Amino acid sequence: MTAAPLEKLNGYTPGYDPRALAEAEAIRTRADAEADAIKIKAVEEARKLKLANDKAEQRAEEEKAARAARIADLNRKKADAERGQRDDAEQAAKARREQAQAAEEVAHADDRWRSYALNFYRVCAIVALPVQISAFYNPKAIWLMAAPLMLEGGAWVVLKGAAAAVANRQPSWHYRLIAWLLAFIAAGINLWHGLQAFDPATALGTAFASIAGPGVWDLREHGRIRKRDGVPTRRERKAAKRSAAAEAARKAAEEAKRAAEKETAEKAAAAARQQLAEDRQREFPEVWKEAVKIAAALGKTPDEWAVWVRAYRNIEGTDPGESVESITARRKAEKRVEAALAGLSVSTLSKTTNAQRVPQVPQGPGRGSKTGPKVRGVRRPGDSQKHVAAARRQASITAKTARPKDQP
Repeated sequence: MTAAPLEKLNGYTPGYDPRALAEAEAIRTRADAEADAIKIKAVEEARKLKLANDKAEQRAEEEKAARAARIADLNRKKADAERGQRDDAEQAAKARREQAQAAEEVAHADDRWRSYALNFYRVCAIVALPVQISAFYNPKAIWLMAAPLMLEGGAWVVLKGAAAAVANRQPSWHYRLIAWLLAFIAAGINLWHGLQAFDPATALGTAFASIAGPGVWDLREHGRIRKRDGVPTRRERKAAKRSAAAEAARKAAEEAKRAAEKETAEKAAAAARQQLAEDRQREFPEVWKEAVKIAAALGKTPDEWAVWVRAYRNIEGTDPGESVESITARRKAEKRVEAALAGLSVSTLSKTTNAQRVPQVPQGPGRGSKTGPKVRGVRRPGDSQKHVAAARRQASITAKTARPKDQP
């Protein structure tokens, strides 16, 4: 039996290198890990891309919906505007039709009223003329029978002159006065002759006819004049009077309300001012005494703002609302905020500010002493590196330049 090779006895196989295999396995493992990482990264990137795409699609859908909503809202507003314009046009057309109908009705009523008045005048003239003609009848002077025609015709002519004056916006009272004078003359003739030649009924009837005909026509002219001049009717005057009374009552109520509110506000302001004066006198007695002195000297009251500001400055040295305690507390708070922003402990913050000391360097015993005990965290002169020569030279030049001329 031949002896086994020494390599086999020692567990060594020719061509087998454990370190190479380990390195290969490590490379393979690392490659697998990198591949897995790349795969995971790719999956994550795909997921992020999908989310981004989904968000972009959702945003596009939202913008599309918002655009559609805006378009629908614009269309709705446009339709409402068009409908409103149509309604306004219809209302305007309806108002014009109503106005035209009312004007037509008024014109028709005026025409009927004029026709009735004219016909009534004619009937009254027919009734009154026979008695007047009988009164002027004289076989020896037949032409006198034209006198009644002159009276009735004259009244009619003068009334037509009044109508022309009304149409031309001229005074018409004198025409109407002459017409009434002629009517009363004719009525007097009818009454005198009717009582003598006929019975009282005939006399009174014919006298009334002589006055009634011109009177009714003049009544129509009177209405035209009032309409031309814009004189309100009795109903309109009553309505205007009621409206004026209601408006006066409303204004009186508003004035009373404003007066009450003003009185209440003045009372509240006086009470607040009194309370403020009491609070100042209680909280700041020394300042109040100074304010009383200043007010007496200036002829004002101690609670006036200018007087109070002056007195507060004289006693406290600051404006109202400030004091030594408040300023000190504010500065301490500002220092604590600065320390907190710098990352320092607020509890170790120095109470005094030293412009020659860096805030980051804590104080301790022996600071500034070259021979004092060495304490950890405490810096002494010489611990830090000195400035270079150029920096020291520039600092010297700056100090000399900034020093006043009269200072040695």
